[in-house]
Amino acid sequence: MERQFHSVTIQLAKGDITRQPDLDAVINAANAGLMPGGGVAGAIHRAAGAELEAACRPLAPIDPGSAVITPAFSLPNRHVIHCLGPVYGVDEPSDRLLTRCYERALDLAEEAKLGSLGFPAISTGAFAYPKRDAAAIALHVMVQRAPSLSAVRLIRFVLFSDDDLTIHREILAELG
Repeated sequence: MERQFHSVTIQLAKGDITRQPDLDAVINAANAGLMPGGGVAGAIHRAAGAELEAACRPLAPIDPGSAVITPAFSLPNRHVIHCLGPVYGVDEPSDRLLTRCYERALDLAEEAKLGSLGFPAISTGAFAYPKRDAAAIALHVMVQRAPSLSAVRLIRFVLFSDDDLTIHREILAELG
């Protein structure tokens, strides 16, 4: 599924975020230490190689809602933007922190003049954010920010499961 908002195209795809060679950057659902872990963070670190961990070390720790950018090393992209989403029910206010996470990723992409980004469903794995609520926040941020983006032209949500894809499709279809 794909929708246009101003000059920004939002795409939804089921797939592997580490295999998106047409994107300038992928977004890592990071942990506070920016180290390899499970889920998206583990996959990105494995695909990028040991250089990514070395590049992340001096940038850590980061707080929920924060983001930092590094080179992508062995990934097929130029950069990785590492976002720390909130742990649901622990980091509060979780909705505001998740919103800020997506906003900071867009800010960093704009500063680096990146034209295309790949986002996972941040905080919905081990951090237990309800998938529908998280998708609504993510997609609303993208639509709200679209008019002000000058570099970013393509935002792709690269989703892990059919359930994630279905939820994102339903929410994106409802957006103006």
